[in-house]
Amino acid sequence: MQNTLDYYDKNAREFAAGTAEVDFSQMQNRFLELLPPGARILDFGCGSGRDTKYFLKRGFRAEAVDGSEKLCRLASEYTGIRVKKLLFQELDETERYDGIWACASILHLKRRELPDVIRRICRALRSGGILYVSFKYGDFEGERNGRYFTDLTEASAADLFGCAPELRREQCWVTGDVREGRNEERWLNLLFRKKVSG
Repeated sequence: MQNTLDYYDKNAREFAAGTAEVDFSQMQNRFLELLPPGARILDFGCGSGRDTKYFLKRGFRAEAVDGSEKLCRLASEYTGIRVKKLLFQELDETERYDGIWACASILHLKRRELPDVIRRICRALRSGGILYVSFKYGDFEGERNGRYFTDLTEASAADLFGCAPELRREQCWVTGDVREGRNEERWLNLLFRKKVSG
């Protein structure tokens, strides 16, 4: 993970500039439609802060964290809220969020590290809460252009998320990359709902 964090610290400004203005509203709205008005959302690995800003503008109570100190600084400026530096493995909340948005973020963990983080996400969600996650589509695991990636398919995602039986998969779909010149890249998108307790 350290190499990935170093990559984002070294390339923070360029990365933020390349993602902040990308229109991601189709995905964002698909997530928000499942949440009550004014819901509390955690942008888990917020990068540029693009999605946090979108959620805030629509009246949601958004909190944002990222592992890169430089991205936290840039995202704080961009969103107008304090973005906290936090590693995925440091999430330690219980039933705090109505929604957790992990867009192209936890894919930087090693496969063996993911179950613990998924269980932490599950614990941080309120009963009936919504989780959105996205991974590059495929079966690759390792370093790619200075960052670590764990790619998933529908089958490997079903296997992986079995570690948190309270999460029920609501939707699963594959999309192209929305960034300029990268539409040949495919992404696996997943929406889960935490089972209502009792």
